Amino acid sequence: MNKLMLGNEAVARGAYEAGVTVATAYPGTPSTEITENIAKNYSEIYSEWSPNEKVALETAIGASIAGARSICSMKHVGLNVAADPLFTLSYTGVNGGLVIMVADDPGMHSSQNEQDSRYYARSSKVPMLEPADSQECKDFVKTAFEISERYDCPVIVRLTTRIAHSRSLVEVEDRIEYKLKDYIKDYNKYVMMPGMARKRHEIVEKRMEELREFSDSTSLNRVEGTSKDIGVITSGIAYQYAKEVFGDNASFLKLGMVHPLPEKLIRDFASEVKTLYVIEELEPFIEDFVKSLGIKVIGKDLLPVTGELSARLIKERLLGAKLPKAPAIEENIPGRPPVMCPGCPHRGTYYVLKKLKLRVNGDIGCYTLGALPPTESMDTCVCMGASIGMAHGMEKARGRDFGKKTVAILGDSTFIHSGITGLIDVVYNKGNSTVIILDNSITGMTGHQDNPTTGFTIKGEPTRQVDLVKLAQAIGIDRVKVVDSFDLKELENVIREEVNADEPSVIISQRPCALLKNVKYEGTQHINDKCRYCKMCLSLGCPALVDRGDHVEIDEALCVGCKLCSKLCRFDAIEKAGDNNAKA
Repeated sequence: MNKLMLGNEAVARGAYEAGVTVATAYPGTPSTEITENIAKNYSEIYSEWSPNEKVALETAIGASIAGARSICSMKHVGLNVAADPLFTLSYTGVNGGLVIMVADDPGMHSSQNEQDSRYYARSSKVPMLEPADSQECKDFVKTAFEISERYDCPVIVRLTTRIAHSRSLVEVEDRIEYKLKDYIKDYNKYVMMPGMARKRHEIVEKRMEELREFSDSTSLNRVEGTSKDIGVITSGIAYQYAKEVFGDNASFLKLGMVHPLPEKLIRDFASEVKTLYVIEELEPFIEDFVKSLGIKVIGKDLLPVTGELSARLIKERLLGAKLPKAPAIEENIPGRPPVMCPGCPHRGTYYVLKKLKLRVNGDIGCYTLGALPPTESMDTCVCMGASIGMAHGMEKARGRDFGKKTVAILGDSTFIHSGITGLIDVVYNKGNSTVIILDNSITGMTGHQDNPTTGFTIKGEPTRQVDLVKLAQAIGIDRVKVVDSFDLKELENVIREEVNADEPSVIISQRPCALLKNVKYEGTQHINDKCRYCKMCLSLGCPALVDRGDHVEIDEALCVGCKLCSKLCRFDAIEKAGDNNAKA
């Protein structure tokens, strides 16, 4: 039976059909739907949102060593967090098969960089597969488990945004009954002290030689077409673009295994064609390998190393095609910059931070949008959890007076992910930083996933809820304040007090995300005749507030009725829609 599936859905199906027992992840676009689909559709698999990607991979490693097949999913920057166990996992090898799904994001649709994860496979000496459609997503996951167990190693399967989030037909099959392998204590294999690790490194090098031979013979890498004039070496989504451009006018070496690359196959293919192209997104990973073999190839000298490819771009850059310009967009269509949602609990916090003219070390989440006008209340944003360490570093570089005008801000899920250690650093090294935790009761940025602070598991089951107040106190923070992020007066007083304190402090700015099903407000707001057009309400940046040039209106289709704007209005001009003084 065939089903239309997202690439991520197909990965989940592949894990199910492969007999996986344990699935772990930290949510991150474009990988999130993999584990969401496992949790929703396949009760045979234990699944979890882990506190971060490092813990997710370590949990999957434990499951593998215990004899089960396990899968761990993350986005590309999450692989940075998981890199520590990954490199040593390459040495220890596995027991049950272990597959690591990593989703790269060319074009940075929802990411802070365009990292190319293929280099992690090479550096850690771990094989990597790269599917080109949803069917291959499912098939490659199943094959990856077979490779993992055959060669005693983890296998990385690389997706990109277009593969993860595109749909194509997938033939679904039954789940295999995977029998758990026996657990055998073996400290020479699994305890990586130097004496054992040196021996395991030799095994890794031997394994890589065997994998190179496998790469040359596996059907994961295949030649298509009979053209002797043009040859194209490609993989993943770039294969789809290249096929669209060249069609039957070229031969293709489609690489499903991108590390290790098949040397003999590449040499043989190159010798058969007059002109050879390498078409790949981001870095010249394949191209550099081909050139190292002494083979002349056309690639990144014409194609960009930034952003996504497209059939149009390839035609223009490689074939010199003069294509008609895309239809012009009507000038009166308004721009749609990213913005915090109507009713977003973070809006009040950013309004206060701007008012107090504080330096704000930000972090990764919906609240990163606080850097944009009109709030413009964020100075830095680097990676998950970095806000606290950066605020601490600023204070140590320029003194406590500078530190008192500097705060760190991050979400509840981000604090659990990697903010805790930064806060410990502040306490241990006698820092004075003020940390604001934006507790919106959910992991909002990636689509409302639960986390250890919400009190529910990935399946919605009640569990122990991390108490952020007690956690901060246990770390050594004596000053912990909880305040409603829409209580602007109290929030301002608390922030003023804490940044001027001579010790570190934590402020938990607390209000649930406006998009949660259980969040209900009284009703939409309206602006009445008392409005003086002072524009104070516009400083919040709420998309429901519309400047008409001579007055402000509230778009009732967008307004959720949070009433934050009414708290700024000095003239009582904002009220519930339908009240007596409302003007049409």
